[in-house]
Amino acid sequence: MKIIPLAPDPDAQCPVTLCLSVIGGKWKPVIIFCIVNGVDRFGALQRAIPNVTKQMLTKQLRELEADGLVTRTVYPQVPPRVDYALTDKGRSVLPVIEAMKAWGEANIYTSEETGRS
Repeated sequence: MKIIPLAPDPDAQCPVTLCLSVIGGKWKPVIIFCIVNGVDRFGALQRAIPNVTKQMLTKQLRELEADGLVTRTVYPQVPPRVDYALTDKGRSVLPVIEAMKAWGEANIYTSEETGRS
């Protein structure tokens, strides 16, 4: 039996660590889910995710762009218009996001029973 360390070394090329570094966190999966469902502008994302701050949304979108999951298109108009879209790499994580959604749907009542939000 192979022993897996509890805290994988980021330099050890652990696939789970890589996945979490790219799409982990509180907001990235939600942002990806929103973009794939047609919410593709900054203001619309802010409205769709009311608890995220402007600074955090900006940071998460920049990280998703830097990791190659999201493209950012700026249109030269006043006021400026910026659209976000998933890249092929971004679309490749959709099965993971869908699995997270399915798990959440299957366990939502357990969370409600425990009083956890």
